[in-house]
Amino acid sequence: MDSGNFDKVFIRNGDVISRKIAGELFLVPVKGKIADMEKIFALTAVAEYIWDSLDGRKNLNEILNKVMDRFDVEHEQAESDIREFIMELMGAGLIAEEGI
Repeated sequence: MDSGNFDKVFIRNGDVISRKIAGELFLVPVKGKIADMEKIFALTAVAEYIWDSLDGRKNLNEILNKVMDRFDVEHEQAESDIREFIMELMGAGLIAEEGI
């Protein structure tokens, strides 16, 4: 995903539940093999913010700007982190591009 793709909008998969345990948010797919622990994600504060922002309305540029403001991080680092996280979520089938 290049920076030109930051106008894309993503939405969370409805087959994923999130649970906060000891202050850490975990994403757990509810379809597929119950014992497939490789698809459980433990999210950092930034990843949790990005996850919560994937509402099918905000594009990645909007999320990027909010991440930079909220977490006081430089543009290049925020963009890299968002790109990597989105690719992981897509690869695990936890999000989809809106409108496709």
